[in-house]
Amino acid sequence: MTTSLLLALLLVAALLAWAAMLFNRLVRLRNQVRTAWADIDVQLTRRHDLVPSLVAAVKGYAAHEGAVLEAVTTLRAQATAEQAPGRLGDVEDRLEHALGRLVALQEAYPDLKANQNFLQLQRDLVGVEEQLQYARRFYNGAVRDYNDAVQRVPDLLVARSFGFDAAEFFQADDAQRAAVKVELPR
Repeated sequence: MTTSLLLALLLVAALLAWAAMLFNRLVRLRNQVRTAWADIDVQLTRRHDLVPSLVAAVKGYAAHEGAVLEAVTTLRAQATAEQAPGRLGDVEDRLEHALGRLVALQEAYPDLKANQNFLQLQRDLVGVEEQLQYARRFYNGAVRDYNDAVQRVPDLLVARSFGFDAAEFFQADDAQRAAVKVELPR
């Protein structure tokens, strides 16, 4: 073998090793995004599971608050059907706002405010909201890292070659960013 052929083979081997390293990094980042999304999905499922119980608890005390109860029920159905993180973020923020209105009804209904079942559901909801906030932050950080890798040269060359597409952030529209906070009674 000539020296130039050996150098060419070494160069090709180095390029293949480099491409394999970038590919493996992209796979790791994509899997981190998927894992983070699974964490969000768990918290959203917990939130969605609480909604029927909250609606039932409030319905017994505030049956004439039908608009709030209907909004929460409808938004829960939309949220469980939506899969795209961007659109789901909008639906979930509207659901969070509606749940805040639902929980705020306790001020108008002292019997509801004293109901232990309702208070426990409210505590559970606060816990889910906190965990969801952490999961959103982790997911969006993982998406940022992954998107940086997919869009950055030279990773971009490997990403395009193997079909790595940018991931979608899980965020609210600007109008939804000021959602009502759910707080425990003091």
